[in-house]
Amino acid sequence: MPTHEREITEPVDLCLPDGRLDPRAVGWTRRPLHRANLRGWGRAKRWEYWGIVTPSHVIGLVASSLDYAGVHGLYVLDRASRAEVSHDAVVPLARGAAFPPRSGEETARVAGGGVRIAIDQHPGGTSIAARAPGVVVELEVPLPDGHESLGVVIPWGPRRFQYTVKDVGRPVHGRLVLGAAEHQVGDGAFAVLDHGRGKWPYSVVWNWAAGSAPGLAVQLGGKWTDGTGLTENALFLDGRLHKIGASLEWVYDRSDWLRPWRIQGDGVEVEFTPFHEKVSRTELGLVGSETHQCFGHFTGRVRADDGQWADLDGLTGWAEEARNRW
Repeated sequence: MPTHEREITEPVDLCLPDGRLDPRAVGWTRRPLHRANLRGWGRAKRWEYWGIVTPSHVIGLVASSLDYAGVHGLYVLDRASRAEVSHDAVVPLARGAAFPPRSGEETARVAGGGVRIAIDQHPGGTSIAARAPGVVVELEVPLPDGHESLGVVIPWGPRRFQYTVKDVGRPVHGRLVLGAAEHQVGDGAFAVLDHGRGKWPYSVVWNWAAGSAPGLAVQLGGKWTDGTGLTENALFLDGRLHKIGASLEWVYDRSDWLRPWRIQGDGVEVEFTPFHEKVSRTELGLVGSETHQCFGHFTGRVRADDGQWADLDGLTGWAEEARNRW
């Protein structure tokens, strides 16, 4: 059913001149309309995460600035053998990192610790080039005509807030090189963007799930948006966004991450069955993170704007829990 949340339809700045959240920026969008004019140092977080699922591999790459450090990574999972290749880098003070203020425009670029990532955003889509020892990723992510993405500003307060763009189910093609072996990325592959700009509290927990199949995708989140009046939940049918305003209950076993997960709420009846768990931990003294990202398959259903239910059986993607002290 139609959401109670406010839809933003015109360009808007995320912040007021003094760095506080602009109340006009609070709401959700169908395409990137926010300019993340963050001010001040110490609590600002900027990142670009791209997850790519192919019939043979899962690729994840992240470029991020936490102000006091850049945390970058390149990850590849071989879906048949379950072999993982993972390279992570921590760069003091995020030196050399560049992040544009608008999603879908200009180039995000980071380098350090053997990891190099360049994300060139242009009107026709996104070009991704990433390298680490033994791994090369070169991808094109076209932007189909009329394709919609979910942008949301989550307001914890005037000085703590997050703008996120979740763009799910994008076509993707290119190549993945692992050592001497080259793999083509194309048929049956899809890409997901998580674009983030904001000022976060010190400690936070979130859930995130994203899944795609031809003409169908789902984006679900939880915990970090609780009590704010907004969610990052949506269904995508043939590229059109159906916003879900309900907060969701996430049920999963933290002692066995590969057991089925349940995600449920008004208009959402979803089960997620993992086939692989990726664990990421970063400890830098007073700050640190731990993420359990499970790749798997979705079943269940989600209700569209017109009240009809969309069957999610066959969607592939991930569900995760992340805990951050940052």
